[in-house]
Amino acid sequence: MFRAMKAVTLCIAVAVSTGVVSAQQAPASQTPTPAPPAAESGPGPVKGPNGEVLGYTNMAEIPDTPWRIHDAARPQPPIVPPGRVPGAPPADAIVLFDGGDLSQWAHSRKGQLVPAEWPVHDGHFETGAGRGSIVTRERFGDVQLHVEFATPTDATGFSQGRGNSGVILMGRYEIQVLDSFNNVTYADGMAASVYGEYPPDVNAARGPGEWQTYDIVFEAPAFDGDRLVRPAFVTVFWNGVLVHHRRQIMGSTSATMTVHGYTPHEPELPLTLQDHANPVKYRNVWIRRLSR
Repeated sequence: MFRAMKAVTLCIAVAVSTGVVSAQQAPASQTPTPAPPAAESGPGPVKGPNGEVLGYTNMAEIPDTPWRIHDAARPQPPIVPPGRVPGAPPADAIVLFDGGDLSQWAHSRKGQLVPAEWPVHDGHFETGAGRGSIVTRERFGDVQLHVEFATPTDATGFSQGRGNSGVILMGRYEIQVLDSFNNVTYADGMAASVYGEYPPDVNAARGPGEWQTYDIVFEAPAFDGDRLVRPAFVTVFWNGVLVHHRRQIMGSTSATMTVHGYTPHEPELPLTLQDHANPVKYRNVWIRRLSR
């Protein structure tokens, strides 16, 4: 399980955004909570200036922590203002696309990053339909990721030939994007599947042309030299519905003729959006770094 970072707390947006908004559009900010005063006389409750109980000093210990239950000295979590509406980026998010341009993205060609060429218009961008996948210019490990996408309104094609793209964490571990509304394909290749490994627990697809959301919590694998120390895990909400609950990933999801396995890699790598020669729209893409 994750522990709170000094500058980040874990939150999961599970509702569809009503539009593309920026990280600055946030509710009124909270006032940081001051540290409680020291207990005036021995063990017991610690009270604030209005007589309110702020904690205790004599409760049972919480195992494997330096704290007691309701410990008055336990630090308050840092305040992270949420987005103005459900699905909007919180204040500490890195906004990868807010309706403007693809400056946060690039194509990787012959080991070099070149500007992303996917078309941008009307507050969204669209797969390049043959121009190649795009990757983030920044690298990421453990993350919370919010992505909104829409497959074509004109639902042509069948199976994997209908609204096919993918969200590929670290360029290796794919959450499939597909039109899975009245479109049958192999279960571990439908929308929101961990590609080639696990189908989603349920099919929460919206209809063709409707905006959909993925909210993903990803725990990156860890290596000690060539040895796998800890596998990757992923939690996915699809249109607000939990479809993977801390699912253990078996390895890089690209292989189909060999068993999935891990190849050692850096602790942070770019996020990839796949160009599968199908037109898929994306908007309101943001990410938050997490710490264990």
